Amino acid sequence: MPEPGPGQMLVKIGGAGACHSDLHLLEAPGGSRSFALPFTLGHENAGWVETMGPGATGFAPGDPVIVYGPWGCGLCMNCRQGMENYCQTPGKPSPGGLGGTDGGMAEYLLVPSTRYLIPLGNLDPREAAPLTDAGLTSYHAVKRSVHLLGPGSTAVVIGAGGLGQMAIQVLKALCSATTVVAVDTSDDKLKIAKEMGADEALMSGDDAVKRVMDMTRGQGAEVVLDLVGVNPTLTMATQVSRVLGHLTIVGLGDAALPVNFNSPAKECSVASPFWGSIPELIEVVELARTGKIKVLVEHFPLDSATEAYRLLHDGKIQGRAVITPNN
Repeated sequence: MPEPGPGQMLVKIGGAGACHSDLHLLEAPGGSRSFALPFTLGHENAGWVETMGPGATGFAPGDPVIVYGPWGCGLCMNCRQGMENYCQTPGKPSPGGLGGTDGGMAEYLLVPSTRYLIPLGNLDPREAAPLTDAGLTSYHAVKRSVHLLGPGSTAVVIGAGGLGQMAIQVLKALCSATTVVAVDTSDDKLKIAKEMGADEALMSGDDAVKRVMDMTRGQGAEVVLDLVGVNPTLTMATQVSRVLGHLTIVGLGDAALPVNFNSPAKECSVASPFWGSIPELIEVVELARTGKIKVLVEHFPLDSATEAYRLLHDGKIQGRAVITPNN
């Protein structure tokens, strides 16, 4: 059990989400790793305060908390605005469990500062853990485009897995007047997408492109979110993009988006956001607390984490796999 130093907190882990980003770390060639083995995964973490280091205040042992993932320097301009995901100090942010320090797939997690802990209230840490990445990343990706999503607008979500399911719910919570279209290669995930609020659920392919263009009278969607990032999804994203729209690449697939004078659509903004800010995570937790969004989770004990990753790799996790070290 780690001993928290000055200003640090020790969190007893209730849930640690398994993410596709972890698969990239697991499958990376040894020479390309930015961290030494052994290394503990787990960057979507929630649990209960166990002990507090000297000088740490604001919480008490037993408080349910969620842990903000990208740990920055805390001193640069971006960090002081809560955007530690875009810390300006070289080598930062250094997320626990994602190539920085050890993560939360263990009984306890040492958190470097109380500013990374957000109260969960009546939310169960074992259910809430994915909010810190799947929820926050999707929320940040949607929030940058809210001004485009008024009545009569269309948003396309490509990829209806854990991130896509959150994006669909965030779109309906923040932009209730927009038509949300989910696209995937899995019938099961498209069914879940409809249950999560998608107005249309389309099997990926040329027919989906035609349907989106027909729905938008040939104009394309105001907002396209690619939660996958591989060649077929990026190709579709450009095909349904709209003049003055937003094309946001969230998925970590290793494909590249060709950009030239004719594609994507004229003055379509292309962005690849990373995680989200601390204030945005507070907003995500509030959306979950009030029932506006929910996470579809499958729980696995710590000794079944390898099985969870095998299922995730094979596309057999319907929502988000959550490892529960303390049952």
